[in-house]
Amino acid sequence: MRSSTSITRRSVLGGIAAATVIGWSSAHQSWAREADDFAATAAALPALDGTLVTAADATAPFNHDFGRMVPGACWGVLRPGSVQDIVKMVNYARTNKLKIAMNGRGGQSGDEESHSCYGQAQVPKGGIAIDARALAKIVSIGTASAVVEAGVTWAQLTDAALAKGLTPPALTDYLHLSVGGTLSMGGIGATVHRFGLQVDTVKSIDIVTGNGDLLTATPSQHADLFNAALGGGGQVGIIVRATLALVPAPQKTTVFTLYYRDVSTYLADAEKLMSEKRFQGQAGEIALTPDGTGWWYQLEATAYWSGTTAPDRAKLLADLRDERASATIEDFSYRDCVFSTDNDETWLKENGFWDQPKPWLSLFVPASKAKAFAATLTAELTASDLGGGFLLFYPYPTSKLTRPLAVQPKEPTAYLCDLLRFPAPGADSQAMLEQNRRLYDKAVALGAKRYLVGAIPRMTRADWQTHFGSRWDGFVAAKRCYDPAGILTPGQGFFG
Repeated sequence: MRSSTSITRRSVLGGIAAATVIGWSSAHQSWAREADDFAATAAALPALDGTLVTAADATAPFNHDFGRMVPGACWGVLRPGSVQDIVKMVNYARTNKLKIAMNGRGGQSGDEESHSCYGQAQVPKGGIAIDARALAKIVSIGTASAVVEAGVTWAQLTDAALAKGLTPPALTDYLHLSVGGTLSMGGIGATVHRFGLQVDTVKSIDIVTGNGDLLTATPSQHADLFNAALGGGGQVGIIVRATLALVPAPQKTTVFTLYYRDVSTYLADAEKLMSEKRFQGQAGEIALTPDGTGWWYQLEATAYWSGTTAPDRAKLLADLRDERASATIEDFSYRDCVFSTDNDETWLKENGFWDQPKPWLSLFVPASKAKAFAATLTAELTASDLGGGFLLFYPYPTSKLTRPLAVQPKEPTAYLCDLLRFPAPGADSQAMLEQNRRLYDKAVALGAKRYLVGAIPRMTRADWQTHFGSRWDGFVAAKRCYDPAGILTPGQGFFG
């Protein structure tokens, strides 16, 4: 008669095909099944509250990401039933020299997947992916903060907070992303000029380190871990819970979209509005003109308000340049405004763009070089380079970004340059990757830094050392302290 422990161990694997897997054999670099002649060499799997699945149909969705350019090769997916499951599997991975990474599972309507663009959340052959959606509980919402598990999406948190008259102060444009995922990368949106990145609104995190320790980290408790985890690409631990700031939510928004033919005029007005904090939200784009024959510049500024008295539109636009080509002004509910990219998602899916390879390029460009780099972009890019996508280009004060690993240009003001490509079916994504590399090298020569979500080929350790600059040694020290075996999130490629 088989022991109850053995039955439990097999049952957590799930599925008929995986039911006989008993553990990992380091000697054979393979999952072992009871019938295998090397089964005796396998390290027994721990008993779990959730499930570890190894069947091909279960692991396949975890072996691609939103970018669809870098395949993964995980052989196991952990769907944790508790945080202790993650502790156990991190310890198991370290003991058996396996790689392990959290997979944010962003998206909606059945298309959940890692929203990394270039394999950042992937693991190699034999590695273990953790399904973040298994930890998707909103623990509590208070008057000024929320406690959430890492798999909660910003969309879920926003709706729950709005029900109490609150909102997260910093939101990404696309809200169907996991909290843990964006906190590992940074999380940028149109309120960056006021609140910084999403990582700048975090009060504490609970994190499982690569040593298998479950720790609470804050700016004053395990501060080195806190600073290395937020914006650190998953290198020191797996975030399992976070306490996030909330602020009172407005009811309505007025969105001003101003169109400029001249880049200098656009930059001057954008920086004026940013420095004056005239609007609660501010973004901008370099976009193709309606006739497709050239480029113009769109400044999108959002005023928040409540009640029946709308903001004074003329006052909000006072003292700006008169050379604007045109302007549109629209009123929305606050919720409709922050969820507006859902409409873009629907259009991209209906027109065949969503599931294509997406060679995104995300940069932080010093303001003194913004005009020069804008000229480089408009000279090189074509309509096909964007496809159904966008080229965001707008300023923010670098002082608002306080987490050390969200490294910034050495100037008071920088521009987000976010080339969010959605190429048409059949487009040459490899050529776009090479274009990304050329643009990245030009940007670095101008003093720019990259945002970790992008797709840039052939990043070397030296490239990363240049990127992190004076923060590199501290990052290396944190890695050695909290993940000395190097098992966490290898897809980032920071350390070799």
